[in-house]
Amino acid sequence: MIPSILPTYNRAPLNFVKGEGSWLIEADGRRFLDMGAGIAVNCLGHAAPDLVEALTEQAGALWHTSNLYGIPQQQKLADLLVEHTFADTVFFTNSGTECCELAVKMARKYHFEKAAPERVEIITFSGAFHGRSSAGIAAAGSEKMTHGFGPLLPGFVSLDFGDHDAIAAAITDHTAAILVEPVQGEGGIRPLPDVCLKGLRDLCDSHGILLILDEVQCGVGRTGKFFAHEWAGIFPDIMMVAKGIGGGFPLGAVLASEEAASGMTAGSHGSTYGGNPLGCAVGARVVEIVSDPAFLADVNRKAGRLRQGLEGLVASYPSVFESVRGSGLMLGLVCKAANTEVVAAALAQDLLTVGAADNAVRLLPALNIPDTDIDLALARLDAAANQVANNG
Repeated sequence: MIPSILPTYNRAPLNFVKGEGSWLIEADGRRFLDMGAGIAVNCLGHAAPDLVEALTEQAGALWHTSNLYGIPQQQKLADLLVEHTFADTVFFTNSGTECCELAVKMARKYHFEKAAPERVEIITFSGAFHGRSSAGIAAAGSEKMTHGFGPLLPGFVSLDFGDHDAIAAAITDHTAAILVEPVQGEGGIRPLPDVCLKGLRDLCDSHGILLILDEVQCGVGRTGKFFAHEWAGIFPDIMMVAKGIGGGFPLGAVLASEEAASGMTAGSHGSTYGGNPLGCAVGARVVEIVSDPAFLADVNRKAGRLRQGLEGLVASYPSVFESVRGSGLMLGLVCKAANTEVVAAALAQDLLTVGAADNAVRLLPALNIPDTDIDLALARLDAAANQVANNG
């Protein structure tokens, strides 16, 4: 008999009932150190007092009116994002998947309004993850996500990650945009080098096409800048944002330049819940905190501490680990042993990590994780690696 919850997840046998900072508490009272943060979502930890206050205050006033009317909290968050990013305008969603749908529509509508309706193709890359909607799986193109769900939405050209010559060769009169994650998350914490991101920006400019960045996982302070593309000194035309922007509350946003968004007029897109007062009240507080240069400087300091410890583990356990890669507090341990063994061994140490493609283990802690918790996480990873090495 099928369970009451559709069985699409392989869940760990855990049921958390409370969270405190970087800790999750199981129903039986066990405490787990969370180095996954809900897959880069709980950027300020669990039950962050500032976010609890923002949500509680808004919940006592107004939950939902729909986008038939103005929403002051939405306006505040949009203004903050415009102030702190390249963007001139913002559309709010409930998830990263919804952001992908709009980003694709926006890019195609831009060229349609420029009298180039044939420009519908979007170049994407192997290892990408852009959500599980029809557009998202078509954009990623992997067999794992597309198997059994055909026919796929047309208009996507997938290239090998890092094949620079192939990108230029793939641009035709039908190309509308290039869509890329500055750091692939699900793909195994694979950063796109700054020089490559600059090259993509130049390529888009020279061919009159749009650059769409998916910063759903790597954005909102995760890499030590407010958004990851800032390290390369470039700006996209359209950007997908979610996960960390709500600090745990479902919230997403598509940010765009005035030019890129010029085709999106009244009635061209919409959302019943997108930009609701609850989500935007929390999101505004997240942005106020995370965009602070002092906060981001501390993220980078913590990242250095964590990375140094991880490099030590790689050196100590050459049969278990191959390397560390990533940026800021978006780090991956590339494994020689099966990454599933490492995740399981860490779980046995009451440490939560997240697996990824390319045999990697993701470490995505809260951006405000205390140094003591970083050190404890490293100690527990050491114990886990020792277990894997001895079992091997």
